Amino acid sequence: MPPQDTGLHRVSSYQHDDPTEGGDSTTTDDLRPSRHAPVGVDQIATIEPITLTSAMRRESFIVDFVHSKGPPQIVILIMLLALGFGSTIGVVPAIMSDRYARLEHGYTGNMHCGDYPLGEKPQECLDGSADAQNAVAMEQLISNSLTFFTSSLVGSLSDEYGRRPILLFGVMLSCLSPLFLLLLQLDDNMSPKWYYCAGATTGLVNWIAVALSSLSDVMPKKWRAPSFGLLIAGFSLGFAMAPVLALFMGHLGVSFFALTLVLTGFFVTLFFFPETLPPHEAARAMDLRESLVEGMSPMRKVFWNIQRPIWELSILNRNRLFRLLSMLAFFSGLVSAGDRTLLIYYIEERLGFNDRDVALMFFIMGMLGIFVQGFVLKILNEAIGERMVVTVCFCLGSLHNLLYGLASAKATIFIAVAISAFGAMAFPTISAIKSNNVEGSEQGRIQGALYSLSALASAMGPMVLRFVYHYTKDGAFLGPGSMFVVASMLYLVAVFCAYCLPDEADSRKRGSHNTDPLNSFPDDSRTTPLV
Repeated sequence: MPPQDTGLHRVSSYQHDDPTEGGDSTTTDDLRPSRHAPVGVDQIATIEPITLTSAMRRESFIVDFVHSKGPPQIVILIMLLALGFGSTIGVVPAIMSDRYARLEHGYTGNMHCGDYPLGEKPQECLDGSADAQNAVAMEQLISNSLTFFTSSLVGSLSDEYGRRPILLFGVMLSCLSPLFLLLLQLDDNMSPKWYYCAGATTGLVNWIAVALSSLSDVMPKKWRAPSFGLLIAGFSLGFAMAPVLALFMGHLGVSFFALTLVLTGFFVTLFFFPETLPPHEAARAMDLRESLVEGMSPMRKVFWNIQRPIWELSILNRNRLFRLLSMLAFFSGLVSAGDRTLLIYYIEERLGFNDRDVALMFFIMGMLGIFVQGFVLKILNEAIGERMVVTVCFCLGSLHNLLYGLASAKATIFIAVAISAFGAMAFPTISAIKSNNVEGSEQGRIQGALYSLSALASAMGPMVLRFVYHYTKDGAFLGPGSMFVVASMLYLVAVFCAYCLPDEADSRKRGSHNTDPLNSFPDDSRTTPLV
């Protein structure tokens, strides 16, 4: 008579979800026999009884994250790219404004346009700044339009063929912008349009959506929001430290440094990033695609593949939750893109921000971002749930945009930036909600589809805010800052949408229906320690 299964015992901390729910749980050190497998006497001696201590130990989020294949490499990649792009974010407006002033408006002064004190800039420099703002708005329009048409398809392809090759291609495209920024400073007659064209090509592949899908492949559902938050914390660390480099290295030196970091990120992806997509999930996704074209004539298959990007977006209309998430993605993308694109130009032109001020602003944003994404997000997520976290974040988004618009001193901008670090919790939380509500074979598709919609909003955002600025810059309404006040009102619409999210948005409430005894202790994630 074979020995009977003894019941509960220690399992790997990587396996928390029902394997039938998308297969997104991965186990590498499972000490538990199968649920119906016999257990021998020699095995019983090695079984650790489930106690509160052992349960809390294996429920460690940080330990799971560090020991999973893929997440540590993603954070390293994020930090390298954030350091690279962040080190130039404060110098690009100055470089481009000066170049446009010289090439398009006849400026011949020996002083760089960015070195003039507030109120003393020549008209040629102000005109060059306006040209640079229009150029970056057009770059965002093209880039996000490309993302709108390709992101859902790229995400779906990553579900079939793996995350690694698509992530590698996306990072390679990201190397073009720092390359052309460096070349621009080596050639005094080179048009800045080359730089903006290079930036627009990055919209072909949204590598961030692929990185989020990779995290979803290996992390349990209840830890996806803090996992995505840790990814954003990597961004924050990079952006906190990077702008300081421009103070010591100069514009040319920091441009070369940025290119070196981004190329390093490319080689880290090439040589160290593992494939995270489980083979059975890739097979499921491929079977689904083949079933859709089964029986079609060759010509009809060609037309179907042309229409496929639109079909991939249909997942956003699957249910009420996805429709509300789509509205959140649209309104948040509309405002955040405008802030990200135009704020630096605005504060440099209107409030006299220099490289030191920009460095301090990003240091505040970055250090608070690390604290918020690495610690506060998990605590809030467990205390009030994802739905209320998103609602609070959009309230804070409305507040910090209002402060941008009403600011008359640098201190107000610094306060607004500090608040924006807390509002940034919305991004990883929304990403976790959509990841938790699809099968494992649809992770790339849902991330890509929502990024497509967000890209459409991001393409419109800078243009909408520039339109408001054009009609208010001379004092109408609330003056030049009116565009940020309008952005604050748009965030209020997102607050209403977030509050209307159904119960499925909260992983705590979804988890309360778990009847699997092996996964139900401790089922309540509120008992989960951070480390």
